[in-house]
Amino acid sequence: MTTIRYPWETPPENGEMIEIAEGVHWLRLPLPMKLDHVNIYVLDDGDGWTLIDTGMKSRRVQAMWQAVLDGPLRGKPVKRVVATHHHPDHIGFHGWFVEEFGAEYVSTQVAYLMGRMLTMDIQERYTEGQIEFYRRAGMRADLLAARQDERPFNFSDIVHPIPIGFTRIEEGDVIEMGGRSWDVRVDHGHAPDHATFWSRDDNLVLCGDQVIASISSNIGVYPTEPDANPLADWLDSCARLQNFARADHLALPGHKLPFVGMPLRLRQLEENHHGALTRLRADLKTPKTAGEVMMAVFKRQIGDGEYGLGLVEALAHCNYLWHAGEVTRSLHQDGAYRWVMN
Repeated sequence: MTTIRYPWETPPENGEMIEIAEGVHWLRLPLPMKLDHVNIYVLDDGDGWTLIDTGMKSRRVQAMWQAVLDGPLRGKPVKRVVATHHHPDHIGFHGWFVEEFGAEYVSTQVAYLMGRMLTMDIQERYTEGQIEFYRRAGMRADLLAARQDERPFNFSDIVHPIPIGFTRIEEGDVIEMGGRSWDVRVDHGHAPDHATFWSRDDNLVLCGDQVIASISSNIGVYPTEPDANPLADWLDSCARLQNFARADHLALPGHKLPFVGMPLRLRQLEENHHGALTRLRADLKTPKTAGEVMMAVFKRQIGDGEYGLGLVEALAHCNYLWHAGEVTRSLHQDGAYRWVMN
């Protein structure tokens, strides 16, 4: 297959559901950011419903969930909430469904622990360690100064408290959902221990953010692990999943539209990052910070609203070359690391 095909050109309206296969429904919920939506998949288990991800917590989205529960899901309980990964736009209502409706929380171990830890870690100000991390990455001076005086993003603002207790899924497991048996595959890069689900009974794949058709998932380095190499993990995962992807698979991603053409898309995702690395190698003939190489990595200017995500992804590309032994990293008097080709 040389093109990616979209069986549905128009997504459901926010809070509305459409059936995309027998027992599998597509629900879209809003997000308060440039990427303005998240896809939820509702699977009919006969005696109840399984939700694949639940969106980001807000009063607006909670009202939408209540309308869905009172409408198309009426008459059967939500029995399970499954997390593809721990990011807040995907697990914002998991705790709510557990606490209010007694649903089972299903997740990889790392995704559950990360989500629970981050939701409990409430900060009113950035820590010195966090400020140092962004300084060393070469964050723009005006944005760095603003961070020292502002309240940071907290998971707890947009994720319901995550209760104690979950059901672990792991690589190689088989889970029954929506009248199908699904192979669980666990990959990395965008988020640690990100789960995808591959139907044994038809051509469906629940992708989360591991494979999206028209955008590339953010690959970032964060203060929790400043020397991490998530891009290597991402590229390894893209290569690994090509062993399982078929041309006829219908991919159901966490954002954008369902699509056919997974093998091609996985190759594109690899090629996109290898292209960025090639441009970065050329840019690092002279020493630069991660903040100074974003044009080379992304081929466009990054606006203030995207700057934070852009910076941590540029840093991921610098770390990749550093771990590969292709660049040297040195700390300068301004407190920022600069990378240069060996």
